Amino acid sequence: MTTPMSRRTLLVTGGTAAAVLATTGLPDGAAAAPARPGGADVVLAWNRELLAIVRTAGLQPATVHPTRSFAVLHAAIHDAVVATTGTGRPYLFTVDVPGRAAPEAAAAQAAHDVLAALYPARSAELAGLLAGQLAGVADGPARDAGARAGRLVARLLLGLRADDGSAATPPVLPPGTAPGQYRPAPPAFAPAAFTHWAAVTPFVLDRAGRFRPGPYPALTGARYADALREVAAAGRDTSTTRTADETVQARFWAAPIWHYWNEIAQSVVGGSRSGLLVAARVFARLNLSFADAVIAFYDAKYHYRIWRPITAIRLAGEDGNPATDGIAGWSSLANTPPDPAYPGAHSVISQAAALVLRQEYGPRRPLAVTSEALPGTIRRFTSFQAAADEAGLSRIAAGVHTRLDHEAGRQLGHDVADFVLRS
Repeated sequence: MTTPMSRRTLLVTGGTAAAVLATTGLPDGAAAAPARPGGADVVLAWNRELLAIVRTAGLQPATVHPTRSFAVLHAAIHDAVVATTGTGRPYLFTVDVPGRAAPEAAAAQAAHDVLAALYPARSAELAGLLAGQLAGVADGPARDAGARAGRLVARLLLGLRADDGSAATPPVLPPGTAPGQYRPAPPAFAPAAFTHWAAVTPFVLDRAGRFRPGPYPALTGARYADALREVAAAGRDTSTTRTADETVQARFWAAPIWHYWNEIAQSVVGGSRSGLLVAARVFARLNLSFADAVIAFYDAKYHYRIWRPITAIRLAGEDGNPATDGIAGWSSLANTPPDPAYPGAHSVISQAAALVLRQEYGPRRPLAVTSEALPGTIRRFTSFQAAADEAGLSRIAAGVHTRLDHEAGRQLGHDVADFVLRS
């Protein structure tokens, strides 16, 4: 069982400032500098930098899930901003900052130090970004104090996550042999990925399996048969029932789903003229939800170990359900990810994102979403929920998930994000 980083027991002293347990803000007597309205640009720039890093081949360790990096980055920014403004509740600890401190400097320094530690090969570019941001803050004691606070927050947070299980060697998952059991999927037959991730310490959840979905429906039942027939028809590479727009949807959402939602958040935060504190809060909530949701869905995936549609459809003659028919040569529109089907990751992450963004910006929000998987295409939505629903359901059209995976994923994403928002 995993346990979260406790807000109740941490007491650390370092340098000229003390880091103490977080409750509601700065200790009594600590002065705070207000965040300037344009300060959101600091957060947006570092988020764009991390997106560029994880999209660059060879920079992201293959066995470390990228959502961990986003969560560490934005938790550090958020807690550094809270420490230097005295507003809001940090996720892990408060740094006691004597005198005035510039929150923009704190955010920039914390972000730099986190990414420099996680991606040392990018150190020169990261140093340049930090220098440019610090140059935009008035020179003087407040800037220096902010940088010191950011540096301390980053060091403490990196220390807390140093032994979180993310560096473990993923164990080999033996292929299943019984009906319903996961096994590597064609054409690559790649071994199961992130088999160790359910054991990573959550950031906010008290345990990985807190919101684990209920058992997968019986293979012999009507729900399973209906779901399998749906994906067999709509998700086949040569489908005649999938519409042209559904094909676009399947291809549009094919990239890592947390990329889309971080870019959506960038657009919304930037377009709303949000200040530094709001931007830090939104991105922290979003990416802490993502990181814990990934831990949670890998807990469920490797607990139930349900086969993917391509396996289920090809072997449907062995599932004991008279309402399903095996199709030996069936292939999906998209390549099948190397992990079990239940629950669907796109549905988990997208529902978590919709809940976080809806709480801050309301249920109705026009969105124009772009895709790294389908450059030049823009899809438009009237709400966060509409985008989340399409992203999740697109995986049925892609042939890599059933509606059962989607429904369980939506619920899991909602539950994790709701927990983060209430923490």
